[in-house]
Amino acid sequence: MYAVVVTDYGDTEVLRYQQVEQPKPGLNQVLIKVEATSVNFADIKARYGKKGKESLPFIPGLDVTGTIVEVGEDVKDFKVNQRVIAFPQGGSYAEYVIANTDLTFLIPEKLDFVTAGACPIVSFTAHKLLCDVGRIMLGETVLVHAAAGGIGTTAIQLAKILGAGKVIGTVSKEEKVSAARQAGADYVINTSKRNFVQDILEITEGEGVDLTLDSIGGRVTENSLLCLARYGRIVHFGNASGETANIQTKDLHASCRSILGFSLGTTRKYRPYLLRDTAEKVLGYIESGKLKITIGNQFPLKEAKIAQELMESRNSIGKILLIPPSSSLNQTKE
Repeated sequence: MYAVVVTDYGDTEVLRYQQVEQPKPGLNQVLIKVEATSVNFADIKARYGKKGKESLPFIPGLDVTGTIVEVGEDVKDFKVNQRVIAFPQGGSYAEYVIANTDLTFLIPEKLDFVTAGACPIVSFTAHKLLCDVGRIMLGETVLVHAAAGGIGTTAIQLAKILGAGKVIGTVSKEEKVSAARQAGADYVINTSKRNFVQDILEITEGEGVDLTLDSIGGRVTENSLLCLARYGRIVHFGNASGETANIQTKDLHASCRSILGFSLGTTRKYRPYLLRDTAEKVLGYIESGKLKITIGNQFPLKEAKIAQELMESRNSIGKILLIPPSSSLNQTKE
């Protein structure tokens, strides 16, 4: 089978499109023929050796959608020809992957492979951030940083579905404003031109926001605390800035504010059972049309370098998908 392999740590030149041995499913695993896989910042961090420090060479990637073509021993809940999304073992930039059954989820009948391929990381993460960690309540004001990205546009929609009163998004470039607005943000702040703390305090009449989703870290986290309401929560789930935030405990206890952390990767590794209910809810929202996944670009698998460079440039809007050569989504044969 064809796959993209990271041969060394570094820029996109270390990505090699080559033939590798097709994996075999083991105990409680399924073999999936991949229709699409998504590109995520975690893939780029892994390529640089900044996340997980996987042994070289390795196949990057976190999630797939496709069809089960073989089941391993003791598999009872899945069968051949079922359409699924999954978080596979051993990477996802490939024509075939294996996944544990506890990280494999059936695709609803009405959901197409393109939408399914774009949804796992962004929809599962956004739902966990808002519901289980952030504990969103009806009528609350939600701030979403990096609002034009895959998780950002998904979180904006989910916040509205879950009853948020106002949703405020921040973006780093003017051309990203429209994506956040289209997702449903009531206000969008371009942080390259505006001070988001001042704008938010004005929008909320000095009260601040109740829930902030922060994947940036550093000064953004520090400044987010300045416009967080009493009893407000900041959920920190990434560190795109590479900076460290300095938080003083005196800014938390008297105001009853809190800073919480979440990692979908940690949850997949240590408590995968927590994702079963999440999958049921978000896939239901998507199937019904309430939640729409923003898809920005699709590339053939062999163009993974271009796809990662686009994401790394921070010029991408929505999800980026990679399509293997054997996928039914290809219009022409390679």
